[in-house]
Amino acid sequence: MKNKTLKAAILSALALPVIGTMPAAMAAEDEGIDFGGAVRFQYSYEDWDEGNEDRGGDIDLDTFRINVDGTVGDVILSGEWRYYQYMEVIHHAWVGYDFNENWQGQAGITKVPFGVMPYNSHSFFFSSNYYLGLEDDYDAGFKALFEKGPWDVQLAFFKNDELGGVDGYVSDRSARYSYDVVGERGIGEGTYADPVNPVGETNTFVGRVAHTLTHSDTGSTEIGVSTMFGALHDDVEDVGDYNAAAIHLNGNYGRWNVQLQATQYEYDMDSGTERMAVGAYAFYDTIAAEATTYTANVAYSMPVSWGPVTNLTFYNDYSLVTDKSADLDDTTMNVTGMAVSAGGVYAYFDYIMAENQPFIGGTMDSTSSESTNRFNINVGYYF
Repeated sequence: MKNKTLKAAILSALALPVIGTMPAAMAAEDEGIDFGGAVRFQYSYEDWDEGNEDRGGDIDLDTFRINVDGTVGDVILSGEWRYYQYMEVIHHAWVGYDFNENWQGQAGITKVPFGVMPYNSHSFFFSSNYYLGLEDDYDAGFKALFEKGPWDVQLAFFKNDELGGVDGYVSDRSARYSYDVVGERGIGEGTYADPVNPVGETNTFVGRVAHTLTHSDTGSTEIGVSTMFGALHDDVEDVGDYNAAAIHLNGNYGRWNVQLQATQYEYDMDSGTERMAVGAYAFYDTIAAEATTYTANVAYSMPVSWGPVTNLTFYNDYSLVTDKSADLDDTTMNVTGMAVSAGGVYAYFDYIMAENQPFIGGTMDSTSSESTNRFNINVGYYF
């Protein structure tokens, strides 16, 4: 897409094709298919975990992934499989077709077009919106993309989430890459419990319209609006609906990138519940049924020539989730970091300060104001 963020542009440059054998390489060239992937490791130091803190942090395998991208007979193909130590997932898998120079169609498990694209963040941890299913989310359906001049319009219909909805044929509905609502929380139901009342997203419509203003000397500013609405279904019938809306800005000014977004979402359940169960990364969590979020991010990209190191990106990403239902406390997250690009290696160095933020010692289902901190290094080799 046009006007990529700094992170997307760098990662695209690192996603180089690799083929294991000569016959496969010849077939890929004939059919226009490229195979690539990545392997990533992670070091984390967490001040809320006494054992981790006493050991001086831990190193773990983060992800191993395989990518397939290309065209066969004018049909576009894109897919990604990921292995984690605790699950295997399809990140995305779709086919597409360019109807003309302005219109493209996609069908399959494809990205939900909402908010700052392709990412509303620069760090490894995304923004707090990601943990609400409002950033880098993937669902199963159809999408139409239109680009002409300064206009970027994306319209989509998603039949259900990437695991088949409430009755998908999977053994664990929490084993997924992107966050989705998977149940409604009853009174007294635990934050991390399997949902007693499972539900699934269905028949969701999404629209995103953005306009780019080009500045002759300083760069460009994309201003946009996004909206989505859909139903929530149990095994028998609709039990509620949901909606979200956002206004957003993504500006590139020389080496600087600025991202701003304000978002409001609501799950309106027939039961009146004010808490929803979500699933991702092989565990369940809980979010407010209604909240408002704000994000403000800035980054600076600095080309260098230090041996294999060619670029440093410095950034600060801030998220706030407020006005939550169920009298839940605000979630805040501030990530100050640096990304390093060196050949096929891309590394994040992040220092995160947060309150009630998943993966930073907290949950959005909290009435606590305890602050937690994490220092994280994620190093990936992209091939």
